[in-house]
Amino acid sequence: MVTILDVARKAGVSKATVSRALNGKVFVSDEVRARIDKAIAETGYRPNLLARKLATRESNSVGLVITNRLYNGPFFSGMIYQAATLSERNQRQLILADGKNSSQDERDAIAFLQQLRCDAIMIYPKFLSVEELDTLIDTASVPVVVINRELNRHRASSVFVDHREGSQRMTRYLISQGHQRIAFIAGAPDSPTGDSRLAGYQDALREAGIACDEALILPGSWTTESGYEAGRALLANGIAVTCVLAANDDMAIGAAKAISESGRRIPQDISLAGFDDSIIGRYYTPALTTLHIPMDEMISDAVRILLATDEPGSARRHEGTLILRESVAVISKTARE
Repeated sequence: MVTILDVARKAGVSKATVSRALNGKVFVSDEVRARIDKAIAETGYRPNLLARKLATRESNSVGLVITNRLYNGPFFSGMIYQAATLSERNQRQLILADGKNSSQDERDAIAFLQQLRCDAIMIYPKFLSVEELDTLIDTASVPVVVINRELNRHRASSVFVDHREGSQRMTRYLISQGHQRIAFIAGAPDSPTGDSRLAGYQDALREAGIACDEALILPGSWTTESGYEAGRALLANGIAVTCVLAANDDMAIGAAKAISESGRRIPQDISLAGFDDSIIGRYYTPALTTLHIPMDEMISDAVRILLATDEPGSARRHEGTLILRESVAVISKTARE
């Protein structure tokens, strides 16, 4: 393996001079630098980036902590793509750390990124509570921004969507189209986003004076498979519904398969809606009515805050946008009766 000493010998300089030239912290003459560059090219030497990070205390990297439970699916792959693209645009390398299966795993992933001397860290938490995240920011050695969670004490370090309000708005829309028997496929039971979307659905029903029937709330786990199983269970039990609202588009597509297999049509027999505006819903037939979550804008905010290219201020609160497509039909008063 070629070492920095091999480069120094070939360039006719000391090892310390090569190190200074690589780090760029101390002046090295153009003539000497040219010899070193030539020696590096001829030997094929590759600098030890980790060692340079430790020496300079800079890494030109941004960390992202996200649990592996969320890797699978177009919504989160799109989020990671956006984080990587914006990091590159700001001359930073994105380093992904797995938050795995517990709040301690998420803490360990954050500590790992700090040990790598990441310049800043983004966290998309699943297990850490708001209180734990606030405390973590108190002690973090680098800037931290929390995505998809509103913090209490460090509001300027959070970028989030009001999922409860968005779900309430979606359910209000479905009610305005004449639907009163609306089934809801919930997200994973340990998900703050899932809890908020369920609460928004319930809020809108109460607001409209519609009794919340627990038989219409079905368990899900964010996956297409869980949406399919929930849809099958709903239809197998013969529960009368005019619309199915799933807590994300992946589960809505799974429910669509169950509806189709039962011989019913969307939206003529059962309407269907979801959340996130995943690309799969745009190309499904009929195209899926959904609530667009501005994840690209949220990641952009997080990067600007972390790299100090944005003015400090309050939390970045985003709102979802209703995307009305062909999967929801209007139910006439006569049909409801």
